[in-house]
Amino acid sequence: MNPTQPVPARPTADTVLADLTGMLLTVLAEYGDDDVVITMSTTFNRDLELESIDLVTLAGLLEERYGQRINLAEFLAGMDFDEIIDLTVGRLVEHVVWSLKTTQAG
Repeated sequence: MNPTQPVPARPTADTVLADLTGMLLTVLAEYGDDDVVITMSTTFNRDLELESIDLVTLAGLLEERYGQRINLAEFLAGMDFDEIIDLTVGRLVEHVVWSLKTTQAG
């Protein structure tokens, strides 16, 4: 993944999923998990077994890629515990796409 790569003018779920997959594989590589298949329905808790420190790392990678337009901590703060436990990659992808489109329009 190249963090200096420009963000697409019209971010789509596919482009954001590809970016996020690269970020997650970077995080998972620390555990030797480099052959994981990541889809929109992949869950952070059950499927990827990410710890809170991994989410901090992911937040840093998101900010590195997209700037401050994507704030993972703020996104998670708006959820209750069960929502965080059940969080899917797809839901985060949708949030990133929405946030990018909103900041481009505004």
